[in-house]
Amino acid sequence: MHTTLTAPSRHEHPPQQLYVQRHVGLLDRLALRVGLALLVWARRPRRAATENYLSQAELAERREARYSSHHLLTLIR
Repeated sequence: MHTTLTAPSRHEHPPQQLYVQRHVGLLDRLALRVGLALLVWARRPRRAATENYLSQAELAERREARYSSHHLLTLIR
């Protein structure tokens, strides 16, 4: 059972604003692209790129130094 105690009334809503599309200028688009490119460039991996330029002899020296220092530490313990 549904009982209504008040008379139905009409609700007036404020008018809805239409979405206004803003046009972005060419200079603004260019600035955004350059800014994003700088962010991507700044976050690039750096260490991996330098190891690619090392010669095989330099890599062998590094490996040998790491190996000898590791074994030296295990002998001391």
